[in-house]
Order: sequence, then C-alpha cells, then structure tokens
Amino acid sequence: MSVKVRLRRTGGKNDICYRVVATDSRSPRDGSYLENLGWYDPKKEGVNFKIRADRIEYWRSKGAILSDTVKSLVRKAKKAAVR
Repeated sequence: MSVKVRLRRTGGKNDICYRVVATDSRSPRDGSYLENLGWYDPKKEGVNFKIRADRIEYWRSKGAILSDTVKSLVRKAKKAAVR
C-alpha cells in the first residue's frame, strides 16, 4: 500500500476548506483516509492552516509521499515555528 499525505475537500459550494489527511494513494480524493493530520482554509485571512507536524514526519518516515500543497504548508509551518 502506497500512502500519500494530501488534501481532502470539505465544506459546501463556494465555501471550500480542506483537511490534510494520510490516505492510500488508490483511494479517491474525498474517500476514506487513514489519519486526519490538520486543516487548511484558503479563504481565511492570516493563519489559515494547522497541521500536526509530528504525525506528518511519522508518515514520511514510513514512506508516505507529500502532495505539493502539503509540502508548501509544511514549509510555512516550519518558517512560523522559527519566528
């Protein structure tokens, strides 16, 4: 089983937000997932995401692949933690 850490779309029409999840790469975008790792709300001003970096690192150590958007969120979280 190949694991990916990617976004899962939630919310309604014109009110989109996302959950960051670890999931089997073969499952559909909004299908079942292994673990909820955080959230991302692109419409929110200021801090618009929260991720559990320790759990993301756990999944990466097990061979999980991060999507491009999740990589970007992880970079932003590390940059915010340094400040």
